[in-house]
Amino acid sequence: MAKTKTIAILGLGIFGSTIAKQLSKYNYEVIAVDKDMSCVERLSNLVTQAVRADFTEIEQLRSIGVQDCDAAVVATGSLLEESVMAVMNLKELGVPYILAKAKNKKYMEILLKIGADRVVRPEKEMGERIAKRLISQNIMDIIDLDDEYSIVEILAPEKWCKKTLRTLDLRAKYGINVLGVRKNSQEHLSISPSADYVIEEKDCLLVIAENSLFSKFDDIIQL
Repeated sequence: MAKTKTIAILGLGIFGSTIAKQLSKYNYEVIAVDKDMSCVERLSNLVTQAVRADFTEIEQLRSIGVQDCDAAVVATGSLLEESVMAVMNLKELGVPYILAKAKNKKYMEILLKIGADRVVRPEKEMGERIAKRLISQNIMDIIDLDDEYSIVEILAPEKWCKKTLRTLDLRAKYGINVLGVRKNSQEHLSISPSADYVIEEKDCLLVIAENSLFSKFDDIIQL
């Protein structure tokens, strides 16, 4: 049996607490760390270990076993000095993967330079995600892979229904690759549908496409 991964969450504001709770639901071992005891107590019954500690102090992190974690999230993003110290401490402790939160582009660049494997800007990324969803009522969810491509879940457009994927030929015409289909939003995803699959009303399609496609998506689904 594979070893359960252990993730350290440093900073238990809304961002850090949400990650900690979700990881715990998926049966990850979570070490949740914050200087504020009220934040620690709020998660004490939801994670493997909730500890009051100063994550800018490497010995405090060492004493609670952060060096044995498979990954860590630096979830505080407002004070650059705290984030920098946390990332540097995690690097020195040998944590294999470090994800950090940043409040702006400059903070992001600094955290990447000192060793964070990935830096996220949640407010910016969520804003972009919501904007793309508003472009078309057919877009149900969207995940950016990089600056060029996204994976998108769309409600099958009416004009596509009763036609096979082969007939629509979405890849050749529009660069849309259909990765999976679910009969409705509550069903399990069926991966790699055949070219002869007939799209039905209320089908949800998981597709990968270039980000530039979304500005003309409503025009495409009418074709």
